[in-house]
Amino acid sequence: MNPLRKTLIGALTLSVLAGGATAALADSPSSSADGVHAVPTNEQAQLQKLYKQALAEGGTLTVYAGGDTPYQADYLRDAFLKKFPKIKFNMVTDLSKYHDARIDNQIATGRVVADVAQLQTLDDFPYWKKEGALAKYKPVGWDKVYSQIKDKDGYYTGVMFFGFADVTAKTLGGNAPVEARDFLKPEFKNKLVFTYPNDDDAVLFYFKQLTDRYGLGYLKKLLAQHPKFVRGTQAAADTVGTDGYVANFASAGSYSGLSTTSIPQHSPWVTWPQTAAILKKAPHKAAAELYLSWLLSKDAQTNSIGTWSARTDVAAPAGRKGIFDYKNTNPLALGKFMGNRTALARYKALITLYVGDVKGVDPSDPNGVLGLYPINRDGTQGR
Repeated sequence: MNPLRKTLIGALTLSVLAGGATAALADSPSSSADGVHAVPTNEQAQLQKLYKQALAEGGTLTVYAGGDTPYQADYLRDAFLKKFPKIKFNMVTDLSKYHDARIDNQIATGRVVADVAQLQTLDDFPYWKKEGALAKYKPVGWDKVYSQIKDKDGYYTGVMFFGFADVTAKTLGGNAPVEARDFLKPEFKNKLVFTYPNDDDAVLFYFKQLTDRYGLGYLKKLLAQHPKFVRGTQAAADTVGTDGYVANFASAGSYSGLSTTSIPQHSPWVTWPQTAAILKKAPHKAAAELYLSWLLSKDAQTNSIGTWSARTDVAAPAGRKGIFDYKNTNPLALGKFMGNRTALARYKALITLYVGDVKGVDPSDPNGVLGLYPINRDGTQGR
């Protein structure tokens, strides 16, 4: 596997939890009375028809994907292109909090260049729906998607579940920290690495859950371990096993071969449905519909996403519980946390007093080329 693709799968999901998925196809979509495409039973035929429509439209697709390395979402792009090779697929990855600002700007200026928003910033989607900025579309597999993670009217949907838990060096063996209090052991002083919690809302929520349960005294003790803070969950995971750093929580796996991931049995950890929608003024709606329908097809949810499926009819990754069966994580809680921006901002300000201001370049755009209207990772600006 290309090492750049490896970093993607490791960063966005708990890599050792990975399942898989490939694309299925179906009859042409029919329109219901409210303008939402009905979902035929044959997914293969549906995708084949959408592929033809996307090619007739021009065969171009631009997806804004949340992530913290430039190539982090390319595993989805590559899997899609194996099925639909004639599509010109621009996967533009950046921190979700920057992509949502770009989309707000594009909507405000009437110059929308993105087709699909696929982000961690879960509070954006109901806001954009209210503002009339999203297209109404129910893709393939819609009736099988967990009802808790999709908009009942068809404006947006969770497309897979991501999780942040523990990443520890293989050299630790059975001495690796598992529960939150394990990270306070004296032997881990100067050996921990974390993502700035005031730079990533999912990491912030991880810390929020820990301080809610164990008090701010836990945070004080954790900082007494003299941990290193970096930008990006991928950077934190990749640092484990190098330069004397041996453990991290609130990120996902790395394919360095130097670390392993695990889930605490008692301490809280974070899961959420990465959510996607088609923008109402998307320049390539047919390609966007093809992408979302492929992504939610049973084949892709089984073989390509590398994590827990958004569909109720796809099993959990081997050796893992169903996403709603863990007692120490709630996949819906991050969305509620992010929906209360006032409370989130207050906690972020509090955390900043402890960890300091975020330092470093945007890990997804280290050269600062993306700008306001990017249609590829090189920073080409759309019209």
